[in-house]
Amino acid sequence: MLGFMKRFWVVAVIVVAVIAAIGVVGRLRTFFDSDKPYVAAAMPADAIKPINTKRVTYEIVGPATASGRVSYLDVNGKTIEAGFTELPWSVTVDTTDPGVLANVVAQGDTAALGCRILVNDKLVAEDFAEGRDAQAFCLDKAA
Repeated sequence: MLGFMKRFWVVAVIVVAVIAAIGVVGRLRTFFDSDKPYVAAAMPADAIKPINTKRVTYEIVGPATASGRVSYLDVNGKTIEAGFTELPWSVTVDTTDPGVLANVVAQGDTAALGCRILVNDKLVAEDFAEGRDAQAFCLDKAA
């Protein structure tokens, strides 16, 4: 037996250490009650009400009979495309994010076209274009 222990004493020490560790961890789990499953509170939490809501409005202006296409960014930065058959055209998106990239591009079958970006009814970007099938572009990097 002594010859066996001389050869495999490291393995025996490791086995004893693992068994001791399992015992200590098991005792600590029951001591701190971390072995019990989580139980949610009986009463539901209050609803989170958004504060500091930001309202971004995209507007396209020009002759009332103009028609064309418009492309703008929603609050997630996703491109939304739409068509218009009369002007003025506008759309509003609301968010509670601290910063939004606001971008709108419009092209119509008219010689004059304009775009505006308003944040909480304050004008932050504006552009007017003239020429055949005018195209207007407005950008605000920190709406």
